[in-house]
Amino acid sequence: MLVSVALALFLPCAGMAIVFIIYIFLICYAGWYNHRHQTDAPVKPATVSGLSSAELEKLPVTTGKDLVLQMECAVCLDDVEPEQLARMFPGCNHGFHLQCADTWLTKNPICPVCRNKLDASFFVHSETNPC
Repeated sequence: MLVSVALALFLPCAGMAIVFIIYIFLICYAGWYNHRHQTDAPVKPATVSGLSSAELEKLPVTTGKDLVLQMECAVCLDDVEPEQLARMFPGCNHGFHLQCADTWLTKNPICPVCRNKLDASFFVHSETNPC
């Protein structure tokens, strides 16, 4: 009787100890494996695709009263006052504060509202392009 009680207590504890040891081993092996096969490359490569200052100068500058679609700058979320300088994106006609748009465009050549990419043909001077 005493032996059966001892076995009833010992066997589950021994089984749990074995499972715990295997679990710890697998965690240590996974950490070692990941450490050995780790690369230093970033997950998403950084791309620098903003506009240059020469390209920024070719974009139209207007005032807040001449904006077509909205009076709120989507970059800083402040209203564009009628007397403030603004930049209107060609193609989509979304308008922003001049400084906000220039800061945005030096990093991203897309409209922050509709994600419309500025067409490269806009920056090429030709007889058909009025810029």
